Amino acid sequence: MTPEQLAAAVGCRVTMAASWLPHIEEAMGRFEIYTQAQQAAFLANIGHESGHLAYVRELWGPTDAQRRYERNFDAAWPPTPDDQRNKLAHSLGNDQIGDGIKYKGRGLIQITGRSNYRRLGEALGLPLEAQPESLELAKYAALSAGWFWQVHGIGAVADAGNFDGVCDLINKGRMTKAVGDTNGWAERLALYDAAKGVLA
Repeated sequence: MTPEQLAAAVGCRVTMAASWLPHIEEAMGRFEIYTQAQQAAFLANIGHESGHLAYVRELWGPTDAQRRYERNFDAAWPPTPDDQRNKLAHSLGNDQIGDGIKYKGRGLIQITGRSNYRRLGEALGLPLEAQPESLELAKYAALSAGWFWQVHGIGAVADAGNFDGVCDLINKGRMTKAVGDTNGWAERLALYDAAKGVLA
């Protein structure tokens, strides 16, 4: 792949694409993102998720959604089924004070939560739980996206031509029946079309 092709596929400047290219190619190789269908879907989604390779760290408000990353220590743990406040924090493994912001989304596909940092760190041989900021480095930001893609079995969905399903798995964590209900669907689809064009 050339920097020009990557720039078109993710929607960034060629100079930025040139600096990211070796890391993205390493991630695609390591996590077996080989087919044209997979590469196009992968590039389109990392392009959208990272603001065209501009962001490797979640923008922090904190918003109401981000406040839910943090455990409410006044409630039972693990949370009861009707405890919506702690449900997300529990699913992310955020059980210590400050985990919400410490393990906020990082990487080209926003890895979020203590337990995901731990799993990714084990896969990459990195102490990510102790050093979460490492995911802001280009190499690990790209590798984290490849890891996410592989562990969620997204390649098979891409090879089946189900781009909507790919986007659902990345953005929602599950496939939905509706088509185009993923956040940023229009941009993801435009980048996907661009990526298919340059990779053909």
